[in-house]
Amino acid sequence: MKSKSATVAISVVAVFLLVLTSAVMLAAQETPTSPAALTHPTVNNAIHFDVSRPLRDMATEVPFQASAHQASPVRYPKLQQLQAAQQGQQREDGALQTTGGPLVSATIGLNLLGVGNGFPGYTVPDAPPDVNLAVGDTQVVQWVNVSYAVFNKSTGATIAGPIAGNAFWSGFGGGCQSSNSGDPVIQWDKVAHRWLAVQNVFSSPYLTCVAVSTTPDATGTYFRFSFPQPGFPDYPKWGIWPDAYYQSQNNFGAGGSSFQGAYVCAYDRTKLLAGNAGAQQICFQLGTFDDSLLPGDLDSAATAPPAGEKEVYVGSIDNGIATVYEYLFHVDFATPANSTFTGGGGSMPISGVTSFSLACGGFSACIPQRGITDLLDSLGDRLMYRLAYRNFSDHQSWLVSHSVTAGSSVGERWYEFQAPETSTTLSVFQQGTFAPDSNYRWMGSIAMDSAQDIALGYSVSSSNLFPSISYTGRIATDPLNTMETEASIVSGTGSQSDTSNRWGDYTSMAIDPSDDCTFWYTAEYYQVTATFDWSTRLASLKFPNCGGAADFTISANPTSVTVAQGNQGTSTISIGSTNGFGGSVSLTSSGAPSGVTVTFNPTSVTAPGTSLMTMAVAGTTTPGTYPITVTGTSGTLQHSTTVTLTVTSAAGGDFTLTAAPSSQSIRRGSQAQYTATVTAVNGFTGTVNLSLAGCPPRSTCSFNPGSINTSGNSTLTVSTSSKTQPGTYTLTITGTSGTLQHSTSVSLTVRNH
Repeated sequence: MKSKSATVAISVVAVFLLVLTSAVMLAAQETPTSPAALTHPTVNNAIHFDVSRPLRDMATEVPFQASAHQASPVRYPKLQQLQAAQQGQQREDGALQTTGGPLVSATIGLNLLGVGNGFPGYTVPDAPPDVNLAVGDTQVVQWVNVSYAVFNKSTGATIAGPIAGNAFWSGFGGGCQSSNSGDPVIQWDKVAHRWLAVQNVFSSPYLTCVAVSTTPDATGTYFRFSFPQPGFPDYPKWGIWPDAYYQSQNNFGAGGSSFQGAYVCAYDRTKLLAGNAGAQQICFQLGTFDDSLLPGDLDSAATAPPAGEKEVYVGSIDNGIATVYEYLFHVDFATPANSTFTGGGGSMPISGVTSFSLACGGFSACIPQRGITDLLDSLGDRLMYRLAYRNFSDHQSWLVSHSVTAGSSVGERWYEFQAPETSTTLSVFQQGTFAPDSNYRWMGSIAMDSAQDIALGYSVSSSNLFPSISYTGRIATDPLNTMETEASIVSGTGSQSDTSNRWGDYTSMAIDPSDDCTFWYTAEYYQVTATFDWSTRLASLKFPNCGGAADFTISANPTSVTVAQGNQGTSTISIGSTNGFGGSVSLTSSGAPSGVTVTFNPTSVTAPGTSLMTMAVAGTTTPGTYPITVTGTSGTLQHSTTVTLTVTSAAGGDFTLTAAPSSQSIRRGSQAQYTATVTAVNGFTGTVNLSLAGCPPRSTCSFNPGSINTSGNSTLTVSTSSKTQPGTYTLTITGTSGTLQHSTSVSLTVRNH
């Protein structure tokens, strides 16, 4: 047995070695030679898939958890390192805002009581609430631990709820149905106009449960998927990008207690939206330097990121250096082995971040409350959800915030990172620490509107102030690095006792896609001093200079259609809404040549919405290229788009492409063969070249022959190896002849035995 003095001596040496090791490691991170790139991802198909019944029907089938009161301690990835760092000196904040400004010009619209104490039909079952929301075309969905509600975004009326979170997976089976573990995220895909609801399972077997709505109605049916996770998947966060839904979490290993590093995944957005059971999850395991990452989340739906741009992640602020680190995820669902994740180990620090000290040392509870001695945790060791992204064509912006030490209290550090249109190298455009007085501000969330106004919401408390919800913001013409004077969303009238010092893990600032100007913020507070009895608030905010008169947009997809004489082609006409426009738009066309009939179904669209444009080409129509103008009219408002119709001679014909068998199952290391058949139609005489997407990694795929003249068969051979990962793969065969192209898919299941 060691003596007390020996134990102390060993402890001192251990702390010294930990600090020394950390210092050496961090010094190396300050001058990275080149970004580290991970390859060889883990690729998984969905474990289970189905299509749900309407959520409004299932909601009554899932019982609430009664008296669960789960308030386990925060899992800090760098706990020992942060504790050791407390021995050091606090840094002076390099971005502390020292000047005031006018009262924040964003005003509150709706201010609603959310799910929690006081919400009709709800009893608080646990803490913390982990409050977040998303805004759709007509609805707002708020999801807390462990229930959600759907609101009318115009009136604030409750449409549905409170509903247990795992109602999304009622009847699905397995952990997704039986578990309601919390850490939920609700998102709105602003491009597809669909809801994304996700929640992890925190007991073995660990899972990510994904539900994607089939319509813009949050209470309708959902495509449901479950995917595996290798360890306890703590603190999951999501971002929506054109090519994928991106996820991050802190992997605490099979036993849930040993931090392994950040685990990042990309999910095939196209297949999730289509309800394709073959949707894949492509993941990378990072090292222990990397934690609490946030993926970029697209807010500028009208201006997408540059084509093919990699997804940006940021995080890992708790490694002893006052900086934020960048990461890049390149995903390739056609050839998953080509996917990469760059920036691990602190090899991509963002230029220009000024000095800061983590709030509460990054690991302790230090936020005081009025009337009691219980302190609250700030989660100062990580960036706060979301990483909000916008593309302004001449530049790209990413916004994020976290809590820092500000003198004797805690303040909100916020950043606007920018990169040129052609780059993903982030640097600081502006930053600030908002701490205008001795109150403590923490647990913030930030976003930007289309006019480049910024709104920042957060919790605020002190020994003389009950925990409350406030916000600040700035307009684009304000001096850089500054926020305006804060305003209140709701003043708390109670404090939180006990509850393991937890105060949520995140809040949420979202942007309304309809006008691209209205912010929605949600966070928690207390109406009375109590344990496990929090309330929440939802508030809409808008700056006066954002947006103009209500209007609509019109677009076509595709914009070019080729049709042979005697056939027909289609294009989807989309009507979008700006500044709250919700009127009916009538559709007409002009410019069609003789023999072409253009129809719309429906002939008028209520924004936002779509109509199917059909172009029926007579056999006598003269071949050629014709621009057809599609005009949308609503009162005095009128906008147009163009669909280019190319008419080809019927003698040129077309072809069909089929493949058999539709599915096969083989042992890895063996072969499978499929027959692809090209059949000429209407006198087609061209050469069809064959290509394949979806060949399993560590396998070879080939056609014999690789092209077919007019009509005929080709044999597709798939040769797997002993290293081919077991699973079910979708093989997409494409035949191309000039401007003609057709595809068909078959399925291959690779087994261990």
